This record gives sequence, structure tokens and C-alpha cells, in this order.
Amino acid sequence: MSTFYKLTIQQIIKETKDAVSILFNVPDNLKDTFQFMAGQYLTLKATIKGEEVRRAYSICTSPQINRLKVVVKAVENGKFSTFATTELKEGDVLEAAAPEGKFILTPQEGKNYIAFAAGSGITPILSMITSVLQDTSSTFTLVYGNRSIADTIFYNDLNLLQQEYPKQFNLHYVYSRERQDNTLFGRVDKGHVNYFVKNLYKETTFDAAFLCGPEAMINIASETLQESGLDKSAIYFELFTASTTEENTDQIKEGNTEITVLLDDEETSFTMKQTDTILAASLRNKLDAPYSCQGGVCSSCIAKVTEGKAIMTKNSVLTDAELEEGLVLTCQAHPTTQKVVVDFDDV
Repeated sequence: MSTFYKLTIQQIIKETKDAVSILFNVPDNLKDTFQFMAGQYLTLKATIKGEEVRRAYSICTSPQINRLKVVVKAVENGKFSTFATTELKEGDVLEAAAPEGKFILTPQEGKNYIAFAAGSGITPILSMITSVLQDTSSTFTLVYGNRSIADTIFYNDLNLLQQEYPKQFNLHYVYSRERQDNTLFGRVDKGHVNYFVKNLYKETTFDAAFLCGPEAMINIASETLQESGLDKSAIYFELFTASTTEENTDQIKEGNTEITVLLDDEETSFTMKQTDTILAASLRNKLDAPYSCQGGVCSSCIAKVTEGKAIMTKNSVLTDAELEEGLVLTCQAHPTTQKVVVDFDDV
């Protein structure tokens, strides 16, 4: 079960025409609870027009400073994002769960990091950049794609960081709808990735790459980096939008499963349809299972299948090793055997 805490909004900053940053006031008794690592996110909860809505938003500040801030960008028909960008105000209270997430960077000395981000994908990357610059003498190269300067979240902040750390921080913009001096044109693609790793920084050996943005950009950047010699294990990514294409649907059959769910040291058993997801069935059976995006993008709903089998329609989060352990994203997982036991506690 995710425990939510009430946090008061200290400040709201309009970053672009459709994105705001939200700075929370964290009381002293919750400081330890909301300690985070660079790249992690918060699950926020609000009641909007009578409906409980949860969404995950990345923390954009570095762990070294005593500030907890996220960015929310409005998306079409987005219940929470529209609410946050048009109705929230300073002094309002939101509920937040403790920071979580697997897309993290722990800064080390003597490293060369590179990141490719697009749009609001800059949010966790900015936390990583500032953490590296403040804690080490390592270098960080950022390639950041947007439609225009006006659409670029943290444009001024990034430029100030580049001025403050000119030998450590390499900043490059890519714009798809306007041409500017000292920037590249188009969307971040194979040619752009090769330009940076094979030409501009051909003398630099990158130790790790961090990718955040649309799935298409992440896939092409990851493939191109691997073709350039960077090991797959050194490439980390986080999707901000889930693919609409489902996989493995042919393995999902009509039928019922007797499922036992271990949550908060209590076992609950019920019958569910195999065409249903484990998370949806658990919630309908009044279990307070952890979740956030429900789209296979975050990792809030991870559980371990300890008996039986389940198949995920999508997986952009779990590694091969984690799959071998039996971990699943319950929002994407369908049982495929007559009996399944799922453990939310042992993850």
C-alpha cells in the first residue's frame, strides 16, 4: 500500500505556456520520508470532480538542496495535468507518496555522462545534471529536443548552468519548428545522436547515457548508442508516454484464475478473469494496491509472481533479470494459469 502525505504548495511557476513547476513545502517531520535520488518521481493524488486521480511526476531538483519540486505539463484530455496547470494555486494541498523510481543516477567522480531528452523529459534529467555538477567534477552532455525556445522547459535554468559550469556541462538544443543560431533543426533522431557521439564528442568515452521522452526517440537513441559501442547495460531510460501498441495479446485467453494477493502482510484471495489485469482486479476487490500511471510507464505497481504465471501486454520498465525473478507490472499483467499468487510486499 502506498502511504500518502499532505503537502502544501509553496510556489507555482509557469515554465512554458502549458507547463508549470510545483514547489512543495515539506514539514520537518517528513524531511526523511521525502529524501530522494536524482531521477526519482512523486506519485501525486487529488480528488478531481469527485474522482480520485493519481499521476507520477519526476522531481526536477537535486537531492543536495532542500527543495522538492516537480513539473506538470498539460496533455490533451489529461485530468490531472489540466487541473494542475489551470486550477492549482499556492497554498493548496496535494497528497504525495514517498519518492520512488528506478531511473536514477548516483554521481561518481571521473565519469562522462550523456543524456537525450525531449519536452518534459527534461524533468528528471535536470535533477541528474545538477546533482552531477554540484557533487563531482564529472562531465554531463545534454541534447534536448523541443519545438521552439518558447516550448523549452527550464531554458533559462539550463543556460545558467552552462555558464556556471562551462568545462563540465555541454548543452545542445534541437528544435523542430524554428531555426536558431547554434542549435540543430528537426527531431532528435539517428543522425543527431551520431553527430554528437561520433563527431562532436568522438574523443570522449561516455560511461552512461540517460534517455527520457517519447518512446520513438528513446528507441532510436538507444539503438544508435549501442551501434556506437556503448553497452546496453549503460543505457538508462524512462518513458513519459506509453506506447499504444500492446504485445503478447495472443497469449491472453478467456478463462478464470484463482488469485491470492499478498499486500501489507495480509493475504486476500478472489477469482478474476484472465482478460483482466491483476491491478484492476485487485482494486475492484477493494485492495489498496500501489499504482500511479496505470500505463506501464512508471514502476509503482510492481509485484512478484510467486506461484503460477502471468504475461504482460507491455513492458518498458523491468529488466531481463527482474523478469527472471518473477516481477511484473501488475497494470499490464494478465494471469495465464488457473492459480496465481502475487506478492506486492517482496519487491
